[in-house]
Amino acid sequence: MTNLNPSSGFTSGVTTKGNKISILAFEVANTIVKGSNLMQSLSKDNIKHLKEVVLPSEGVQNLISRDMDELLRIAAADKREELKVFLGEVVRFGNRCKNPQWHNLDRYFEKLGSEITPQRQLQEDAETVMQQLMTLVLNTAELYHELHALDRFEQDYRRKLQEEDNSSTTQRGDSLAILRAELKSQRKHVRSLKKKSLWSRILEEVMEKLADVVHFLHMEIHEAFGNADTDKPVKGSRNNHKKLGSAGLALHYANIISQIDVLVSRSSSVPSNTRDTLYQGLPPDVKSALRSKLQSFQFKEEHTIAEIKAEMETTLQWLVPIATKTTKAHHGFGWVGEWANTGSEMNRKSAGQTDLLRIETLHHADKKRTESYILELVVWLHHLVNQTRVGNGGIRSPVKSPLCSPNQKATQLCVSKTNCPSPILTVEDQEMLRYVSKRKLTPGISKSQEFDTARTRFSKHNRLSKSSNHSPTNERRKDPFPIRRPSSVPIIDFDFNRSKSLDVIDRVDTIRSI
Repeated sequence: MTNLNPSSGFTSGVTTKGNKISILAFEVANTIVKGSNLMQSLSKDNIKHLKEVVLPSEGVQNLISRDMDELLRIAAADKREELKVFLGEVVRFGNRCKNPQWHNLDRYFEKLGSEITPQRQLQEDAETVMQQLMTLVLNTAELYHELHALDRFEQDYRRKLQEEDNSSTTQRGDSLAILRAELKSQRKHVRSLKKKSLWSRILEEVMEKLADVVHFLHMEIHEAFGNADTDKPVKGSRNNHKKLGSAGLALHYANIISQIDVLVSRSSSVPSNTRDTLYQGLPPDVKSALRSKLQSFQFKEEHTIAEIKAEMETTLQWLVPIATKTTKAHHGFGWVGEWANTGSEMNRKSAGQTDLLRIETLHHADKKRTESYILELVVWLHHLVNQTRVGNGGIRSPVKSPLCSPNQKATQLCVSKTNCPSPILTVEDQEMLRYVSKRKLTPGISKSQEFDTARTRFSKHNRLSKSSNHSPTNERRKDPFPIRRPSSVPIIDFDFNRSKSLDVIDRVDTIRSI
């Protein structure tokens, strides 16, 4: 076993008998997997992929920065933060050791900052140590699953014992004997796995290996990033609130981008509530800028649906993968999920696939830049839906206008703002709304009389007025296309019950009933 000496590092010393890891094995396994992932990400192939593929990618350049030096500093800072998390867990396990030499390891590791000279022997030793630890982790992961299976066997056995009065003696004996044999076999298998996993290891022995890994990772990060690995603050770090990750908005913005992508792919059959949900979830700055953007947007009527989609795809093709990785990174959170399927994870890495990098997600994305791209996509989406509606024969979508508040009806909003650019109404509808919004009410005249006066402004050729051939006074025959109304809604004949109808409009009927 090694002893810690701040001046000389790790030296050989006397072994002190410690406690077995026992139930703590699953937490230790999780920490080891974090160290393994960090070590894997610092390999020469992965650093080359980071510098030649990830950082020059369109998404990183558009949303984070076009300065490669700044991007390298951000990536190096992320690795330092991963190491800090790994180190914090190692320190916590050290404080649980019986041997006091492993207590307060944070004080020792603080002095690693001045040691940046790579040691080839240390690298070879660290890689060997990590392979040994990961073998223990694989067995610990299997133990985790087999313990769950053992718990199920024990529950089944107890349930059979409770049901013994409902079956014959022979049947009871046979079924219980089978369950008892399976339970015994499972317990034996679990005991075997405990001996081969972290469960039966001494915590001090594992701490020695973890300390070596921490020492190696510290120097490996500097070796991978060179001058970019600095203690100087990253450019713009004082304004961290402008970054989506520090503001806690990365996942929300990723969901918005994913919703837009779904709406584009299903523009011909958008569900009634999907588009409304998107608009309600837009960031406040995007909502406030949407109206003016729609008014100033130069849209050519001859744009086809295919052309609009092609225009949106130029942004979506690089923005959607970043949103998908952001969602995946958030959904992958959870200490059990990180290591319980360690076998498949190791196979994935052996095939050349690596874990997600934070710089590949929306975590470091600039808030204003991201919102500008979302705003542009929403404007194009607005015109795409309108063009699709025209292509479907002018059938209106039941979805609300993006400019309408959830507490207002679309017609109310467009009456108060007659320059509403959203073509949710027909030409005749908009003409009548402009007239209603501009006319002045005559004092002393009820709303029903105002309505009656306004009705005369529209000729019999206007779609909003009833023609003489379809008026109720001249037409008593059955309507070939009757409107189905709920039974609770009264039907008022505006010719035979004119007085009653006007009273309803003026709310006089309520007063009379009182």
